[in-house]
Amino acid sequence: MKIVALAGSIVGSKTKTAILKTVEILSQKYPENEITLLDLAEYTVQFSDGRNYLEYEGDTKYITETIMAADAIIIGTPTFQASIPATLKNIFDLLPVNAFRDKVVSSVVTAGTAKHYLMVEQQLKPILAYMKAHIVPTYVFMEEKDFHRKEIINDDILFRLERLVEDTVLTVEALKIIRIKKDEEYGF
Repeated sequence: MKIVALAGSIVGSKTKTAILKTVEILSQKYPENEITLLDLAEYTVQFSDGRNYLEYEGDTKYITETIMAADAIIIGTPTFQASIPATLKNIFDLLPVNAFRDKVVSSVVTAGTAKHYLMVEQQLKPILAYMKAHIVPTYVFMEEKDFHRKEIINDDILFRLERLVEDTVLTVEALKIIRIKKDEEYGF
């Protein structure tokens, strides 16, 4: 199983801290999977101009092809102005409309305050649904008080990250079984 952990911002440390912890949990609980961390702060990504994602070069091509090859994507995003950052939206714009078909997508969200906890429901999930993702219904929301010196200090958040990782992997496995049964019905 190919799992991409995407840190969807080029600024700040909390989202990267959260995604690194998620990757650590994935590596410990599911070492047999191929896990790729894509931290957008470490890449130079072009703005989408409407081309097919295969026509881009360099970091942009690497990121889009890695996402397209994944079975699951765990998106880490900060909350900026009650929405996702432009860097993450640009990634979505670089991909085809059906980019997440047959892919499981889950979310880890950071924000400065609890007032933004619905951002995922109102901003991120509609985009993922439009792109045909199988969305893990629960997500992990973290705010300022859950971090101290680039570490997650809230045990409940750590438990929920473990649960999110488990839900993501199990959903991929369940969809694989469903796909096999559907293919058998059609005689593929």
